[in-house]
Amino acid sequence: MPRSRKERVEGISEKIEYLGLNLDNIPENLKRFEPLDYRVTRFYDEKQYRQYRYISVNDIQILLSPTNRLDDLNEKYKRARPLYEYLDKENEENVLKYTTFLNMLRNVNIEEIEKIEKEQAKLSKNIPFKVKYDGNYLWQIYYSENADKYFMIVPTEDTDYSTFFYLLKKQIENKKTAKIFVPISNVKYSNTLLKSSEFEDIVNYLWLFTKDWPSIYEVYDKKEQLSIKIIGETQVYEKIKTPYRVELNTIAEAKEFYKLLKALFILQTELPDFYNFETNINNKGSLEFYLDNEKIEYNYMIEFIREQFKKGIKRKKELKSKIRVYSKKLKELQEIIAAQEIEYLAKEKQISTFLECKKSFFGKFKYYFKYNKKNNKKIKQNSEDNDEKIRNYSQQEDGENKKERKKIPIKKIYTLEELIISYKELEELETKMKNILMDINALKLKAKNMAKKIENATKYIEEIDSHKKSIFEFWKYSNKDEMSVLPEGEQEEINVIKKIEKTFNYEEDIEKFGEKLDMIQRKNLNKEDTDSIYIASTDIANIINKVKSNDIFPEELEKNLKELKNEAKDLDREEYDIFGNIIQDTTKIRRIKDRIHRELPKDKFAILDINKNTKQIGYKLTLQMIMQNINRALEKGLIPENLPVYKAINDNKMNNKYINVFNINPELEMQEAIRREGNKINFYKLNVKEGTKGIGFTNIILYDNKNKTLPIGMDLSTKMIIDTSKLYLKLVNKKSFKFVTFENEEDDFSDINIKDVDVLEYKILDS
Repeated sequence: MPRSRKERVEGISEKIEYLGLNLDNIPENLKRFEPLDYRVTRFYDEKQYRQYRYISVNDIQILLSPTNRLDDLNEKYKRARPLYEYLDKENEENVLKYTTFLNMLRNVNIEEIEKIEKEQAKLSKNIPFKVKYDGNYLWQIYYSENADKYFMIVPTEDTDYSTFFYLLKKQIENKKTAKIFVPISNVKYSNTLLKSSEFEDIVNYLWLFTKDWPSIYEVYDKKEQLSIKIIGETQVYEKIKTPYRVELNTIAEAKEFYKLLKALFILQTELPDFYNFETNINNKGSLEFYLDNEKIEYNYMIEFIREQFKKGIKRKKELKSKIRVYSKKLKELQEIIAAQEIEYLAKEKQISTFLECKKSFFGKFKYYFKYNKKNNKKIKQNSEDNDEKIRNYSQQEDGENKKERKKIPIKKIYTLEELIISYKELEELETKMKNILMDINALKLKAKNMAKKIENATKYIEEIDSHKKSIFEFWKYSNKDEMSVLPEGEQEEINVIKKIEKTFNYEEDIEKFGEKLDMIQRKNLNKEDTDSIYIASTDIANIINKVKSNDIFPEELEKNLKELKNEAKDLDREEYDIFGNIIQDTTKIRRIKDRIHRELPKDKFAILDINKNTKQIGYKLTLQMIMQNINRALEKGLIPENLPVYKAINDNKMNNKYINVFNINPELEMQEAIRREGNKINFYKLNVKEGTKGIGFTNIILYDNKNKTLPIGMDLSTKMIIDTSKLYLKLVNKKSFKFVTFENEEDDFSDINIKDVDVLEYKILDS
């Protein structure tokens, strides 16, 4: 049975009282409405905001529109009517609108309005690091440039009216100082600090350096002071990204930042072989740029360009000198090869003549007297001279011309254009140098090949000449049915390239790698092994390490045992005494990603034999046994591919005597580290070789497989144990970066912390 109007009004009376609204006496400020003369721009995106600002609540006109928030702005604005028409219950034309208002009031919760009020109270004191905040899309506030008025469109067919009623409440209170911090929809940049084209350029420039599209906001404070805030993420190491925020408060700051970005962008795009700028953040979370670990700042760009120009000139001088030296060597090689070809052609002609002459009686006599020992001796001497030239050339070291060309005077200031022109010349010289070296290498191989051919031809001729002691012996030799064939020279090898080893790519290779590793571990490990390795994947790993190194005190062990007993009690582990390991239904269908199975996850309480009667000595013996099983399992575990693994440690260093758990996914490892306490992180990268002793936390480690239905793979964890105590590690690279973290990721107003990260990269040496 429908409720009466009185009942409906009584259902919203509490909310009307909360708002301070008297429907029989509407405040004058709610009745006022001035024409807006607003024109919707042709291209707009309501989901993208360019401006955030503090606006006086009394400066915002409220319009209600019988539309949905996702409807086209033209439609919403065309059907929008002033708030007062929805509060007017006297005029029959507005009765339906008044009823709509009451329904909206009925559907809103006071708690939602209070949430907005608390949010705006925080925004009044502090603008979030990322500027935007949860629920900012609910503020559909626009600005009419023609009327110089702000207005809010409230879609009556929406479901969330909290922002509308909060604004209405504040307008009813009618406090002159009341302001709200909100995004302004469908406005362009003001072009006060930067031009629109410069905003577009910054977005493109930053993507090149950070591989992330930034958000750029114009933010006005309570005093109408404008600042530009650029929000985004940047790669600081491999695929690890950190948030950043650049704040530009003056025209000078904005122009300098823009010019710096533009200069670095031009250098990196015009000269990619020479410049690859890296990003980092400072102690305030702002973006910085580096080249070869040197920070690049706009204030020092003149000095930077000058130093780069000087380096380019020095490099060009070196290249020109080398080009002269190697060009001379190239010419010498060409002369040697020309002489070799003449010599080889002569020998080839002699051999061809012999083969033709041996076919007839008179031909044999003709060859015998034509190619006497005197002629052959001369040919042999030429061959030896060529060989000597090649040997001398091979031993010759790179020389430098004694005379240097006239020095080019260095100016105090160079432009970016001059630097690029200089490096384009350098690029041409490097290309020329590479081509000369390729030609030299090709000619070296050709000379070596020709020398081998000449040597073979010489041996063939010597074999013929050895039978020319008399005409009768030569006659007999040339009449043989079978003769040795002229050996070919070695095959010419040009552009020999070393075998390129496959690089492990986590996103592309982890699935196949996990399947391969899981199959190996199912074959090599027994249940005791997998159970013990599973314990190392839990929070007991730290206790195991202390037991292994005998660093644990009885009090600490007793405390850990007590915590485990309490945890077991909370999980209702009493069933274990009755059913043993079968505490769950083994016929139940479970899923790992999109694959089904009927296996049970491993149970650390069952493996550790934890119950209310477990004593400290028994617990310690169990841990020692598990440690022995892990050591035995590691001897049987092999990593089937070359790949990098990572380990992050907060405020400490890696202990090679411990069981060290690494992560194949560097991003996940970093995420775990930043959630832990401590602002100093040592981030280890270990380049593991194929065949290294190790065990991954594949499916067989984390689940039993009694029913033989467990999917093969590494679907539940990307971690693995590497026995670093038996490896010879060499530090090959070290770098540092900073990382922005939020004290509370769920809170828009959370304070930020800056963590210092040291990356230490190791390779495994052969024992």
